Order: sequence, then structure tokens, then C-alpha cells
Amino acid sequence: MSDTVVVGLDVGGTSTRAVALTLTGERLGTGRAGGGNPTSHGAERAAAELLTALRDAVRGIDPARVHAGAIGLAGAGRLRADPDGRAAFDRAWSDAGLRCPYTVHSDALVGYASGTAAPDGTILVAGTGAIAAQVRGLRLDRVADGHGWLLGDAGSGFWLGREAVRTLLADLDAGTAPGPLGRRLLAELLGTTDVAARPRDTVDAVVQAVTRQPPVALARLAPLVVDDAADGGPVAAGLLRRAAAHLVTSAGRIRPTGATTPLVLGGGLLTGDTPLAAAVRVEVARHWPDAPVHPAGDGAAGAAWLAARTLPGFTDPAARHALLVAPARTAAATPEGAS
Repeated sequence: MSDTVVVGLDVGGTSTRAVALTLTGERLGTGRAGGGNPTSHGAERAAAELLTALRDAVRGIDPARVHAGAIGLAGAGRLRADPDGRAAFDRAWSDAGLRCPYTVHSDALVGYASGTAAPDGTILVAGTGAIAAQVRGLRLDRVADGHGWLLGDAGSGFWLGREAVRTLLADLDAGTAPGPLGRRLLAELLGTTDVAARPRDTVDAVVQAVTRQPPVALARLAPLVVDDAADGGPVAAGLLRRAAAHLVTSAGRIRPTGATTPLVLGGGLLTGDTPLAAAVRVEVARHWPDAPVHPAGDGAAGAAWLAARTLPGFTDPAARHALLVAPARTAAATPEGAS
């Protein structure tokens, strides 16, 4: 099997990433394209982006060497149940020159697989949205939150942006001068940190600036909260603690008390050395002190590992995980996170 190649794709609402790997972990090719989620963009456009990323990843590789593939995306179940959507993806796969089978998985499972080879565990994702998922036998078992900005996504980037603006508005209503985080928000939303002589005028301007955009656009303010917390801002630090508590509460709805299985942290707000990731790790240690915590890595490589597991003779999955996923993690892009 030394000549065997597997292909993995991580398909998001804003980008599609593909990788071709040998079973010894050699990265033969990568590809990137625009958003390929059929729920967001329609099946035909999504398939076109999939094809672009795939072609780049397998360029120069003999298609006969590619024995399996896997695709991770939000709404995987909807794609599997949609004959037209699946047919569009099948055509893209074939147009890229591939004749091997491929499987479709949820982005949560692919994110989990990018962080650990353990068959059972939990993934907690915080990006634009937020979701927690329990994994059993490398299949999604139970899911908590991921309900969208209107009904849920507690602790997400949207939640942080909304709560930060609400705090700013409360200060302005009370006639309190905005603190460091409030000034950052004013500069971002209004282009100035000045408060009008009549504070209600600034309140109205902030409200208008926010409501002129789609509600989910509040997530773009989350980095301001993270940056302010990193600079020692007490209000921002408090918001991150609340967000961490919400996220871990979501995980607790599906994760047994005292569980020792791994917990993978995914999404742009929880991967890397971020203040929110640190706050979540503190909360996780309180609830599951003996559980290993891993960051999610390259989702495309995680998908490739799931593809490799379908091959006959793919033994010692944990060791193979280290070969296929760990090398890719060093150059991993920041996961897109929940949407």
C-alpha cells in the first residue's frame, strides 16, 4: 500500500480545501477554492468549487493511485439525501479524474478526526457559530447547540460580538464613558471613538450601524473582544469567561460527567493560543479533569485519514493518524469553524 494515495476535503461556507496524501504521510498536493457548501451556495456552484480544489490537489498524480476520498462539510446529511446535489458532487469527482469511492461526513466529525484518532470523544467548536458533538466509534452520536444566531450558538463569535455591543449600549444609556473595548467597537462601527454630546445620538448610530448588516455580521467584532482581553481589558475578559462557560455547558449536555475521552477544540476562536481557548480549557479542567484536550488540526487531512480507514489492510489507526494528520497540522489553516 506504499503507493496508495487518499484525498480529503474540508468544505466550508467561505473556502474549500483539499489535500492528497500517501499512507506514509507524504503530502503530494493541495488545493483551495471558494465556498463549497451546497446549502449556502447551491449544488452546482458548490461542486464547481470542489472541482477546482480537487484538480489542484491531484495534479500530476496518477488517478489509479488514489484509492479513497472523504469530504467533510456542514449539512452532510442534507447532501446525502439530495440526489441532485450528490450527482453534482459525483460529476466533480469524476471530472477531476478520480474513479475511487468517496464518503461524505459532517464537518464536526472531520474536525474531531483532525485532532485525535480516538474512536470516542467530544468536539467543541466555536467560530461564527458554536456546536458540540459527541463521537462514538468515529460516528456522530449526539449534538448540542449549533442552533444558529437567533436561537443558540452560545459562546460563539456572533455571541461575543452581540454581547460586546450590548455592553457598549448599556454604558452609553447610563452616561458612562466607554472603556477600552467600547472604544474599539465605536472605532470599528462608527469610525470614531467620540461620544456625542447627547449620548443617545451615539446609541442610535451604533444601532443603525449594526442593523444595516446581516445579524451574523456581528461575529466580525469577536476579534476585537479577543484582542482587548489579551491586552488586559476586564470587560472583554469577563465576556470570554461567560462564553467559555456557555460552550462547556453545551458540551456538558452530551458529554458524561467525569468522562476521560478526548475533547477536541475546533473553530477559529478555539484553535491556537487564544484567550477564549485558555478560558475554555480552564472550564474543561473543572468538569473533566482527567480528559486530554487537543486542538483541531487540518480538516482536509482529517478527512483523508477517515478515507484511509476505509481501505483494506489499514491497520493500527492511531499510528496511521500520526502519519497522515500530524505532518499536515504543522501547516494547517485556521479551521473555519461553525457556521
